[in-house]
Amino acid sequence: MRLNPTKCTFRMTSRKFLGFIVHQRGIDANPDKITVILKMQPPRSIKEVQQLTGRLAALSRFISRVGDKSSTLFRVLKSAKDFRWTPKCEEAFRQLKSHIENLPQLASVKDGKPLGLYLATTDLAVSSVLVTLDKAGEKPIYYTSHVLAGPELRYSPIERIALALILASRKLRSYF
Repeated sequence: MRLNPTKCTFRMTSRKFLGFIVHQRGIDANPDKITVILKMQPPRSIKEVQQLTGRLAALSRFISRVGDKSSTLFRVLKSAKDFRWTPKCEEAFRQLKSHIENLPQLASVKDGKPLGLYLATTDLAVSSVLVTLDKAGEKPIYYTSHVLAGPELRYSPIERIALALILASRKLRSYF
């Protein structure tokens, strides 16, 4: 492998990389992506709801329990022919915007540091967070979430925990 010196940069303290801000302390969400969501007006069509959920998907690794917080938006997408923006949707939209204003900085994985995995389930979604353990406490590395659909909605609590573990192990495979 050869490196092109004109395309390489060295001694950078932080840099945009794959849509994130990467620095030695960890990974931050791209402020441009956050600003776009914060400036959005409440959706007035299915297309605008799709744009919102797509933007949320780009930031999903930074948002804890994003499946729970956006489940009402996904229900609106299911009824594509009959679009209704209800007060419940408006409340979910406002809560998502307020949560996105203060996204956490994600830690980077260090060799030899222990990792922890927390699982959470509700009637609508399963979520997990991978954390690193150090002297200062626990710092999040990656959040995952999955909105339950179809037969998954009928799972018992233990089956939902198992589903959360399976989905987290697939999504976070590179960390283990």
